[in-house]
Amino acid sequence: MGTPTEVVQQAYAAFGRRDIAGILDTLTDDVDWRFVGASVPYGGKYTGKQQVQAWFGTLAESDDIQQFEPREFLEGPNHVTVIGWESAKPLPNGSVFESDWVHVFTLKGGKISRWIGTADTAARMVAAK
Repeated sequence: MGTPTEVVQQAYAAFGRRDIAGILDTLTDDVDWRFVGASVPYGGKYTGKQQVQAWFGTLAESDDIQQFEPREFLEGPNHVTVIGWESAKPLPNGSVFESDWVHVFTLKGGKISRWIGTADTAARMVAAK
């Protein structure tokens, strides 16, 4: 398992390999997964591994993530806040945009039980036009 930061870093490493099963292995069965941003196709609340897997499918269909960089890991007893940056292109034919983002992870029993993410959805909307 490891520290909360190590568990989160395992999830990011799996994301970097496009290994969704590897990400799901770091989650509790009843994970609460939320992306704050109603203006994007993957915005909303998802519960459980099956819905999170579908969320990653929607993300892959919506954005071509070209660079993804978790930059700062701020760890508490059972949570990790990560500040990062990405470069992505809305699909099918948007233009590349850049965005800072924040992800907040809560852990229970050595697994991620909640994730809340947000990014510059306005930049994505402009790039999608």
